[in-house]
Amino acid sequence: MTPTPKALAHAERVFRQAGGIIRTRDALHRGIHRRTLYGLRDLGRLSPLGRGVWYLVDAPASEHLDLIAVALRYPQAVVCLTSALSWHGLTTQLPAQVHIAVPPGVHQPRTSFPPVRAFRFSGRAYTAGVETHALPGAKLRVYDIAKTVADCFKFRNHVGLDVALEALREGWRERRFTMDDLWRYATICRVDRVMRPYLESLA
Repeated sequence: MTPTPKALAHAERVFRQAGGIIRTRDALHRGIHRRTLYGLRDLGRLSPLGRGVWYLVDAPASEHLDLIAVALRYPQAVVCLTSALSWHGLTTQLPAQVHIAVPPGVHQPRTSFPPVRAFRFSGRAYTAGVETHALPGAKLRVYDIAKTVADCFKFRNHVGLDVALEALREGWRERRFTMDDLWRYATICRVDRVMRPYLESLA
């Protein structure tokens, strides 16, 4: 059954009020039928952002569509490592995957868009240093800069020591954190011995 023009217009209005991006289940909760979503897709008005997330194609363009999709699909996730560095403007690397921290017991995310790599964080290493940022249709959780630097040293075998050192030097040069911040997170992440010589060289 083809959706009516009224149903299509209502759905577009709901998407615009939400910032242009909505999960399928939220759309259904707001009175949008699945056939209306598919109708808008067939008309070229909606585009899927991976499984279960839709984007209104003429909504204000966002450079963070991948992060929005992750925030909507994995509300427990915290953007970390090179993805967090990219968010904070502290790396020249272009992450091929969105790096997220997830607590124990959360299943490994499986999605075609965006490609995601999850890292297990627990205790204070998971909860400390989380910032929340408002994006169109979603709230993004991301670690602050000093916490991200400490995380990069902890996972240096995955992201590269050069990436961690670049973030440390640039963040310090731009005064994006204090030495106390770095030491606190280094202790929480249990990399204080690893980071010590690099922090002492800054001081």
